[in-house]
Amino acid sequence: PPLPPLPPVSTLVRGSVAAVSVGLLDGRALLDLDYSEDKDADVDLNLVMTGAGDFIEVQAGGEEATFSRKQLDNLLDLGKRGIDTVTRAQRAALGSNWPLD
Repeated sequence: PPLPPLPPVSTLVRGSVAAVSVGLLDGRALLDLDYSEDKDADVDLNLVMTGAGDFIEVQAGGEEATFSRKQLDNLLDLGKRGIDTVTRAQRAALGSNWPLD
């Protein structure tokens, strides 16, 4: 028998999701570290959020150093700006097919 039709995407997709990596290297906060930066980073933080700004995952570690609450807050702020950029790119790529309005 034929499969039933799928419901509209807007009923299946509740929100967008994006992920970025941020870190501290030689005292500088960096977004989207490449391999050479990541392997030498003092602090590494992976951030996954919804397009609405809710957290899905925050994973941070002081690979080579400790870090302060202020540094953590700065990394989260930088990561959120990166998430916003990815979310805008997702929206632009889907154009009128964006199911989340």
